[in-house]
Amino acid sequence: MSERTPYKTDLSDEQWALVEPVIVAWKAVHPSVSGHQGRYAMREIVNALLYQGRTGCQWELLPHDFPPPGAVKYYFYLWRDEGIDQTVHDLLRWQVREMARRRADPSLVVLDTQSVHAAAGVPAESTGCDPAKKVPARKRGLAVDVLGLVIAVVVVAASAHENAVGIALLDRVAADTDTVEKALVDQGFKNAVVAHGEKVGIEVEVVARNPGQSGFVPQAKRWVVERAYGILMLHRRLVRDYEHLPRSSESRVYWAMTAVILRRLTGMAVPAWRTA
Repeated sequence: MSERTPYKTDLSDEQWALVEPVIVAWKAVHPSVSGHQGRYAMREIVNALLYQGRTGCQWELLPHDFPPPGAVKYYFYLWRDEGIDQTVHDLLRWQVREMARRRADPSLVVLDTQSVHAAAGVPAESTGCDPAKKVPARKRGLAVDVLGLVIAVVVVAASAHENAVGIALLDRVAADTDTVEKALVDQGFKNAVVAHGEKVGIEVEVVARNPGQSGFVPQAKRWVVERAYGILMLHRRLVRDYEHLPRSSESRVYWAMTAVILRRLTGMAVPAWRTA
């Protein structure tokens, strides 16, 4: 790693040791065109992505002591397309669950959605208006375990019905794990999600609100997905959707959660919004 003043988002030596094996293995089969290992340190590429995710800066406004924006962008898109972002995230997630004395993959997940404004320049065909929240934007869907760790993420136009997001999430959960038996959802999800759950072997339970309660009241087990969304909002690149492709938005979620998981694994506190 080159000598420079570190940023709060930089990987510590201990954290890089957890990520390095995956990146090194990938790089070994993806040498540069000339055959060498590349001009830029892979650790600095990851540091730049974590910095951008946390601060929300534009590509061209990455600090000059990181590799050039073009190089960082190149690896972000390449790792997105080859699934390295999810591979790194999932391997670390399994370690967190192991520390909590749980199996690598869960038996229960919680599903929910979140609508966020799309930035200027985001293609109109991939955005829409959420009729319930009056937000012209994109909609994120998360499936998380009881620890609040992301099992699957889907990004679609905000005009998509909760059912479409729920079905897509169930498909990804079923494709990526063979242990999930049950999913909890709120009343925004309808019978189509329950029926699709039966097709993929996952029981879907719609958790109803207590009619006597008003305002936001955390519900047992389901509250962990709300907390996950709150944690993601500490990463300013996710406060608004800046990505041209929904798949890039999904990748941003994986990198943000990777940063969170690395801090959990190494016992570091997550920096507060006002001090980040």
